[in-house]
Amino acid sequence: MVVGNTELLFNRIPIIFQANNIINVFSEKNNKNLEETIKSIKYIKYACEVNKKYAEYLSYKLGMFLLILKNQGDPFYRHFLNEHGDSEYCTFSIEKSSISKQRGLYCFCQSGQIMYIGRSHDPYEKRINQGYGKIHPKNCFKDGQSTNCHINSLIQKYYKKVNLYVCPLDDDNKIDLYEEFLIKTIRPPWNIQIKD
Repeated sequence: MVVGNTELLFNRIPIIFQANNIINVFSEKNNKNLEETIKSIKYIKYACEVNKKYAEYLSYKLGMFLLILKNQGDPFYRHFLNEHGDSEYCTFSIEKSSISKQRGLYCFCQSGQIMYIGRSHDPYEKRINQGYGKIHPKNCFKDGQSTNCHINSLIQKYYKKVNLYVCPLDDDNKIDLYEEFLIKTIRPPWNIQIKD
């Protein structure tokens, strides 16, 4: 790919899949119970409804409460999750190597088409292995990492056809500028917010 007078070279890095079809990750959130959760600023707006309709669950861990509601077909559980917080996920990683310790641009491709372009100011292995490659329960909630959930769920869906490419860069400003330019130019379908 060429940006201005600069040719960006992307190298393929193998993705190692460990598990697929992982569901109900949100249910593993157990650091707070329901009563503690609805006292926090993020969820206080649900306190009246919880106290009115779900008072018997106040001592339950949040994740367990939400799973019970989901299994009962009660859509109220979705209020606590981000848009992609109840998706089907996978776990994957990239091997540690000299390239994985670098940073820069990366893209996920499906059947040769660029589906998502991102940037990493951290080493690729951290961004991929700890970000997209494993969805933690906290990522599923309103204040979690919706993008990580979204991209992981798409990779889960198309994992047999997905490849990862990286373009190491050292300059943080160029990383940001090139990412913005490529997203505007290519308009990858998995990039949720495309800026015009």
